[in-house]
Amino acid sequence: MMSSRPSTEEYIPYYEQYIGLVGEGSVTELLASQLASTTELLSDIPEAQADCRYAEGKWTLKEVIGHISDTERVMSYRLLRAARGDKTPLAGFDQDEFMTAASFQNWSLSQIIEDYIAVRKSTLSLLRGLSEEAWLRLGIANGGDVSARALAYIIAGHELHHLRIVHEKYLAR
Repeated sequence: MMSSRPSTEEYIPYYEQYIGLVGEGSVTELLASQLASTTELLSDIPEAQADCRYAEGKWTLKEVIGHISDTERVMSYRLLRAARGDKTPLAGFDQDEFMTAASFQNWSLSQIIEDYIAVRKSTLSLLRGLSEEAWLRLGIANGGDVSARALAYIIAGHELHHLRIVHEKYLAR
């Protein structure tokens, strides 16, 4: 179980905005604790509130949670490829194109929560099976090197980033 932070050589500078949000300690334990706390937070939100946008052109709360899960799927796939030693360059993805093609507005909040839980459990299963060497292996994604370890931190930090917005923009109203 990897608990040391990735060095800046393990990811492109763009990802510092997420990695920098992650505190000290085991990233796997953080991801497990996020699973519990995020599920609890979302379970208390009424369905009608989950369909609201805080401003014109912004995503609904359901779309934000769907985006967290979609991004985790992409990052976990990259993590698997890096951890297994695959150096095939992986393209970036456009979150807005993903959202345009998604249908989160047709899902219930409980379906979105179930999906989030399934994605996170899958990520945790992957991480718990990694050797120390696998955590440090580099892959290539989005035009630069990225380690399996950095990708785990990106997943955790990306969720922290969006949950801060959820608290400030969706739940504080």
